[in-house]
Amino acid sequence: MAADLGCRHISTGLESHPHSSMGYLPFSLREDSALRAQMIATMRDRGIRDRVHDLELLAELGAQRINTVALDPDLNRSVEQFGLLAEAAAAFGMETTVEPSPGLTIGDLPTALYAIRQVGRSDFRLLIDTMHIIRSGSTPDDVAALEPDVIGYIQLSDAPLVPTTPDYMTEAMFERMVPGTGGLPLLDLLAALPRDLPIGLEIPIRSQAEAGISPHDRLGRCVESARGLLAQL
Repeated sequence: MAADLGCRHISTGLESHPHSSMGYLPFSLREDSALRAQMIATMRDRGIRDRVHDLELLAELGAQRINTVALDPDLNRSVEQFGLLAEAAAAFGMETTVEPSPGLTIGDLPTALYAIRQVGRSDFRLLIDTMHIIRSGSTPDDVAALEPDVIGYIQLSDAPLVPTTPDYMTEAMFERMVPGTGGLPLLDLLAALPRDLPIGLEIPIRSQAEAGISPHDRLGRCVESARGLLAQL
């Protein structure tokens, strides 16, 4: 029925609810292997997606880590889901990072560190996004005070130090700035971070794309500027 209605996902328990008054027959996916096989076949045939299979595909592509954010407003439930995700990713040889972002459930560095402590896995670590970390109120000194092993990945971009628009997510997703052209203390941040971690460039600039600047030229400027910053270290 979910597939017929155009839905891509379902959620389910392993057994029927003991207090159902709707007249449905009881079931147990835990005990009924034939029912499990039927459900797997139905999901495969009707295109209901299996996120574990997504992890398998990412591992096949050579991914070393996956990143997650929390959209569920329930912090404790989010932490529980982080643990399940990290465990699933680890089964395919990948680590998991969590990215704090203003406006989300894991919105700042202290909340992200709380989640990491609660999950309690060495392969569940912190993603430092330079825009998010500064805009959420943390400083390079806060980053320097972290245990180096807690950080798993870095995303570099620039932005005005003070927001120029009330819509943070639109700015973050579509209009960041080339490193070194905004107001973020990028050199101090980079100096505070471990030197053995990969640095990704997350610098969407939709206005340049709309102006006809090619992807190669947009990215080339970002790469050149990022390398220039790193050379100053």
